[in-house]
Amino acid sequence: MAPFGLWVSPWAQARTDPQAAVNTAASATEPATAVGKTGKPTTARSVTHVNVEARRYDFPFPAAQHEPDATTRLSADLLRNRDVTTLRGLERVAPNLTMQSINGTASTNFYLRGVGFNDFTQNNMPPVLTYMDDVAYAYPSMSNGLMFDLADVAVEPGPVGTKHGQSTTGGEVRMRTNDPTSTWHYGAMEDIASYARSRSEAYISGPLAKGWSFRLAGQTRQGGGWQYNPTNGAHLGDADLWALRGKLRWQPNDRTTVQLGGHFVQDNSQVVTAVPVYRLVGSQALPGFGLGRQAEWSSRPEFSSLVGRGSNLKPSEHNQYWGADLRIIHDFGPATFTAISAFETERQGEYTDQDGTARAQADTYRTIDSNVFTQEARLNGAALHGRLNWVVGAYYQRSRMDQRFFFDYTDYAARGYMMATSFGMKQESVSEFGHVSYRLPHNVTIWAGLLHELDDRGITGLTSQIFGGATRVFTPENTAANQFAGQVGVSWQFLPQALLYYKMSKGFKPGGFSANNTQVQAQLDPFKPETVLTYELGLKSDPIPGRLRLNGAAFYNDFHNQQVVGTVLIPNFGPLSEITNAPKSESWGFEATLEAHPFGHLYMTQNIGWQRGNFQNFPNVDRAATNAYYKAHNVWRAIERNFNGVDNGSPKLTLNGDATWRQPLPTGFRLDLGPDWQYRGSQAIAVGGTGFYRLPPYFLLGAHVTLHSPSQLWDVTVYARNILNRHYAESGGMATTTYFYIPGEPRFIGGRISCHF
Repeated sequence: MAPFGLWVSPWAQARTDPQAAVNTAASATEPATAVGKTGKPTTARSVTHVNVEARRYDFPFPAAQHEPDATTRLSADLLRNRDVTTLRGLERVAPNLTMQSINGTASTNFYLRGVGFNDFTQNNMPPVLTYMDDVAYAYPSMSNGLMFDLADVAVEPGPVGTKHGQSTTGGEVRMRTNDPTSTWHYGAMEDIASYARSRSEAYISGPLAKGWSFRLAGQTRQGGGWQYNPTNGAHLGDADLWALRGKLRWQPNDRTTVQLGGHFVQDNSQVVTAVPVYRLVGSQALPGFGLGRQAEWSSRPEFSSLVGRGSNLKPSEHNQYWGADLRIIHDFGPATFTAISAFETERQGEYTDQDGTARAQADTYRTIDSNVFTQEARLNGAALHGRLNWVVGAYYQRSRMDQRFFFDYTDYAARGYMMATSFGMKQESVSEFGHVSYRLPHNVTIWAGLLHELDDRGITGLTSQIFGGATRVFTPENTAANQFAGQVGVSWQFLPQALLYYKMSKGFKPGGFSANNTQVQAQLDPFKPETVLTYELGLKSDPIPGRLRLNGAAFYNDFHNQQVVGTVLIPNFGPLSEITNAPKSESWGFEATLEAHPFGHLYMTQNIGWQRGNFQNFPNVDRAATNAYYKAHNVWRAIERNFNGVDNGSPKLTLNGDATWRQPLPTGFRLDLGPDWQYRGSQAIAVGGTGFYRLPPYFLLGAHVTLHSPSQLWDVTVYARNILNRHYAESGGMATTTYFYIPGEPRFIGGRISCHF
């Protein structure tokens, strides 16, 4: 949950809730229609008197305290105060959430309650889905560059899909951007920080004609590269991104809303490169830089020419994303109809130096050309004076993807060539869902939901080409799934400020394919669908309203065929990562959020997430033992074992929080200052990993100071992240010859000024 909310005037509300702009002046005369969570239009009445000096601090999202879920809701103010500007930043403000860059790139993996996997090719459905304005992104990278002009974010763990969208097993991250307003508003933000980093945002919103309104927002990011090569002084990591989003809304009457939205992102940013921590193959010394700012990378002119990039190619992105969506909402009275049509596309060109050395042993360039069409239609309503609430709907998704991986192994003695792997993906799914809840006497509510999904996907045209050598053509493969998911639960509002709930959920996620660096046909065998039965007990409470809030949930996950990144050994080639199934596994844990205003001007938040899990049956190649055998005998031999009883490798403990002192100043100014912190426990990068196969734990400390104007129309902030300049590993992995870590950001100190009118 967000730590606290601030309400100083309707002008301030308009920053995070655009529709509240209708209440910003005594002269407002027209009601404005917004769309609430249920999809029903709600009317905001005009306000004739506004006291701009009024001050009332309270905890945010009070209505959510009566909803039986473990969702973490994050306000736009909180995200801005904690400098959360990318998806990966969400792990600093939500419990039991780990979000990691894939090999330092813009692609992101999610682990929510330990559920997730490292899909480098990004061609499979993730266990945790990303939504932007109710549009599900089948491939997480499609959301890159879109976290600006946000209204709020919600992180919901566990199986979902009986109320909207698509079923999955790990949960979902829902981002909501600001909508058009019926009165004029505009604003801008400029953020400048260490290493010449700059971020700029601006928006404008208002009416066009009777019933018509619009919103246009954009951002740019530049600089910030903090890695450098001490041997030649070259620098790496500068951002170069711009994005634009537009919305056009038509409200012909107080029952109907039609909104067209679109966005475009161009990302030519450099990426963070790997730091090798262990040499698996060969005798060359590693750079030995540690997890600081120093790093090595390389790109041979021949390889740059092959992939069609310049000779000075650095690890970087060359990506383009765009999409459009149309939503229609109509209130029929007894029920509200919602239809959302969306088309999303991505064009990626991405270079990474995965061995983290100046040699060409695992230099990789990949291209992705994909598009996704989704259509959702749902009908929801209430009856019996609000005691009965229901929703029924259907969801359709069609995706197409073409990928090509180029590899430069020229300096890898066992290969000594450049090669390319190409493949296509076709996918189509349809699902039907329904959910019903009924409020019994004594504030007891029962509910049930059901989803049925058909999914069909195939991999086509896969070839593996060695330049100057042989080309292998592989047989297409297909996989289909026909599954049910569902949920039943009961909640009890036993006090006006306390809710207890229990639910059981079955989640489903379709199977797919591992397609990276394919050498033998068996690597294209599809992995099976994943199912999970989740038991959850939760409490939401405000023991001292306005002073103390405590929310928490405990869970147990019973997995069947959990999709896990395991290991396959290719003779005369070496070990490769492969998504496979663990026939039986389990996990359990809890998360909690404490929000407190203990006295005076002090406001605090503490999120805690703890989880454990193990495999109960998982036969696979033991990567550590296989590597050790190769080191001793210089021969690849798969050492098999069953990982029964082995820990699932996820961080056991995650913590994050902040404290803020809010100090009123003369003439209506206010100063907010305080620290924030984050801890992540050790995480395995290979099944059963110990030693260098695990990312070390880390603790980060930050701070912020913000001066608010009396009118709340502008504020100035100075902030620091990683103020102790800790060296830590954000993520890790394996290349052909080395194991590597991706280092996290060093200390960043910056300043930000923003204004809203």
